[in-house]
Amino acid sequence: MSVEYKNIVPWGRSFQEYIDMFNLSDEDLDRSILGCGDGPASFNCEMTQEGKTVVSVDPVYNFDRDIIEKRIDETYTEVLEQTRANQDKFVWESIPSVEELGKIRMESMKLFLDDFEAGKLHGRYIAGELPELPFIDDSFDLVLVSHLLFLYSEQLSLDFHLQAMDELLRVAREVRVFPLLDLNSRRSLYVDEVVDYLSEKGYSVREEKVDYEFQKGGNRMLRITRV
Repeated sequence: MSVEYKNIVPWGRSFQEYIDMFNLSDEDLDRSILGCGDGPASFNCEMTQEGKTVVSVDPVYNFDRDIIEKRIDETYTEVLEQTRANQDKFVWESIPSVEELGKIRMESMKLFLDDFEAGKLHGRYIAGELPELPFIDDSFDLVLVSHLLFLYSEQLSLDFHLQAMDELLRVAREVRVFPLLDLNSRRSLYVDEVVDYLSEKGYSVREEKVDYEFQKGGNRMLRITRV
């Protein structure tokens, strides 16, 4: 069976998952970071609790807390059902079951929801979306893109991916993207074309193995830097 979503779903990941997905060092955490497409992840909230600074941008931040919570509740069951029907596509080690996955994700999303109103007031959650972000050139040192580009290869075209990469590299000197797989744990057909496109433009582009694998084979990120 295939995993199929008509739209991008709100599904929040934790601070520790961001550390592992993006090979984030202590030095990285002290940089100016943009989380692009963070949705209801708890990374921003937990970074703030640690005295760090991060800005998250996502179109879902156009809505208030209650509407986002309703959207999470509407999609939660669908995501778990699709995951349960496709358990062979995942590695059940650090997360041992579908039920535990749901528990972990809801804990992260609850942290986000409780932090959202204050965070939005303080400019930590900003409504916006690729391929045009509401930031001036070089606003950040580092952009992290979690479970958006490449994952939604059927919903987002190659042209969208290329425009998005140009935009991300406009607002930051370094971009990290995870994972490089689509929703069905296949390497996205766009990865090589994006790598070629960025390399031809003179960027430093490399794949890196990371200490995180939930989708089978999903333990690699793309790191792009302006040289």
